[in-house]
Amino acid sequence: MGAVADAVRRGLGRWRGAALPIVQSALSAGLAWSVATLVIGHQHPFFAPIAAVVCLGVSLGQRLRRVGELVVGVSVGVGVGDALISWIGSGPWQIALVVGLAMSAAVLLDGGSVIALQAGSSAVLVATLLPPSAGGGFDRMIDALTGGLVGLAVAALIPANPVTVAQRQLKVLTNTLSGALRDLAAALDSKDSVKAAGVLAELRTSQTTIDDYKSALQTGSEIARIAPIRWRSKDELKRYQTAAGPVDYAIRNTRVLARRAMAALKADEPIPDGVPDVLKDYADAVDCLKGELEKGQEPKLTREAVRDAARVLTARRLGGDGFSSKVVLAQIRSVAVDLLQATGLNRSEAMEALPPLSPPADAKARAEESAPVRDHEDRPGRTNHP
Repeated sequence: MGAVADAVRRGLGRWRGAALPIVQSALSAGLAWSVATLVIGHQHPFFAPIAAVVCLGVSLGQRLRRVGELVVGVSVGVGVGDALISWIGSGPWQIALVVGLAMSAAVLLDGGSVIALQAGSSAVLVATLLPPSAGGGFDRMIDALTGGLVGLAVAALIPANPVTVAQRQLKVLTNTLSGALRDLAAALDSKDSVKAAGVLAELRTSQTTIDDYKSALQTGSEIARIAPIRWRSKDELKRYQTAAGPVDYAIRNTRVLARRAMAALKADEPIPDGVPDVLKDYADAVDCLKGELEKGQEPKLTREAVRDAARVLTARRLGGDGFSSKVVLAQIRSVAVDLLQATGLNRSEAMEALPPLSPPADAKARAEESAPVRDHEDRPGRTNHP
């Protein structure tokens, strides 16, 4: 019974997360059919509710472009279907030919997957359930446009909270980063290279979390743009957008840090005693960033927390002779710069806010000491494994 109850709770949790998109899709489908039949006068506007549901989708995102893709896809599919089916008839090879040509034409027009899929499905309907004699292609195009516009209207009138969408994904992302920093600090404290390897393995799977956060920001921006009651969310959403890139870089730099820490531990290189404490302080700063953004505050406390943690991060206070130890020190510095940028500072301001590791000879040296060490695995936009 306990397993069944857990399964039910998980199912209800998933449903609650998707409840609003489901309600939007259901209302849009019904309204699209009503508008197409009662207002426009079409007897069988199959494409109107289909377009409304596809436009909204449970996953949301890029609705304005999707409406255009739907109309183009339906137009191409219906056009090719109407032209060929009336000429070659309907049957297995005719359906295969029509679908192939419709999808090929859609791909040549635009690379969007929605266009190609909608063109293919429209061609299938024309070739099977809706032969050319059942209605003109222009009417079906109008139905698709009607459904897409109804979907947009419902999304604007019953919108999700864009800030809540961003908060939910940021919480996952920051928990990943702060947890990795604390686990890495524990690995260095106990000189456990296996635990450091575990941190590295976990961070290698973080790209999906980063992508989900960026997708949530894109969806939130779209909601704030098309929904009048959410226009006031734009300013608050900007703080989440400001944090997106730097937090991504902080995770990448922490990944390099974990790899070098693992190498240093395996080689028995001495790690400066203060490094674990600095990592713990950074983890606290990441949690502080999450809290300040959730409260709609400018992350000033986070900025101060990072500065305080970095004050002990100097060559005088933190030694380290081996190559990996020096890289660890440099990467910890880079994480500080990333976190300060997540609070709204630009890179120059973030570097100036930190004490120098050692007296730099010139501005170039000062820039080099805060430059992150990245290899092929940590280039933006790529997720590789060494």
